[in-house]
Amino acid sequence: MAKPSPSAPAGETSGLLKQIRGDLMVLTKARLSVLVVMTACFGYLVATKGTGTFSWATLLHMFFGTVLAASGAAVFNQLMEVEADARMHRTSDRPLPAKRLPKPAAFVFGWLLAGFGLVHLGVKVNAPASLMAGATLLTYLFVYTPMKRVSSLNTLVGAVSGALPPLIGWAAGGRSLLDPGSFFLFALLFFWQLPHFAAINWMYREEYIRGGFKMWSNDDESGFRTARIALAYSLCLAMLAIVFPFVSAEMAMWGGLVGGLLGGVMVGLSNRFRKSGQRSDARRLFFYTLLYLPLMMTASYFAWKTVVAPGA
Repeated sequence: MAKPSPSAPAGETSGLLKQIRGDLMVLTKARLSVLVVMTACFGYLVATKGTGTFSWATLLHMFFGTVLAASGAAVFNQLMEVEADARMHRTSDRPLPAKRLPKPAAFVFGWLLAGFGLVHLGVKVNAPASLMAGATLLTYLFVYTPMKRVSSLNTLVGAVSGALPPLIGWAAGGRSLLDPGSFFLFALLFFWQLPHFAAINWMYREEYIRGGFKMWSNDDESGFRTARIALAYSLCLAMLAIVFPFVSAEMAMWGGLVGGLLGGVMVGLSNRFRKSGQRSDARRLFFYTLLYLPLMMTASYFAWKTVVAPGA
């Protein structure tokens, strides 16, 4: 008599584990969390460049705490938007609207992630870094998320939330949040997000309308209004890079030149989208924003020339 093959149960178990792993990646918005952590690390590297205060231990603790806090924020965001996600095609298969994960379990998971992340930052890094992470969570969950149903100005509020993570790293490096460098980091991420999200908003405008969200691109069939917004903030981004070396000694002039050129490309792509109103041009703008940020952060780091001791 043939023995039953153990391969079927093993295969089922493997498939279940793969599903759970995938659901957790979606629930914690792993891609967005990577962006948050990347910008926080950028802030730390810039803050400690030339000061002799760089510490791998601090960087790793900041990395870990920021990952947890960002992941927890993503869980709560999806808990708050379950009904809207269920109405949109691109989000209806997320674990909560698809009912593969119970809401109470997600709630507890989110609290553990966010709470432990903030505590870890406060204990293992410093209080200002934890406060910046807390400010990010508060603006993201309690201002931006509910405002999406009320006003298209939610994108500006969301950009504030998204511009705070570099300051987690800046504070972790022992630098004052009133230093010019902190304003540059905040403004860089703030202005970058607006063309980025304008392109997303327009490409998926029907989805956002279906979900009940108030976005810039709602009813903007031609894309002209959305493209003008993207163009305006792309110009701000380019000007930020050009002007900063003139008002602060923290960045070399060549860094401003490179930043101006990178921003100029975004201006050109935004203007092209404004003239054509084509989805293909909105996609080009969107993908360039993804390329712009790592290029600009790399250029900014190498052009940074601060040698100020923390607290000085």
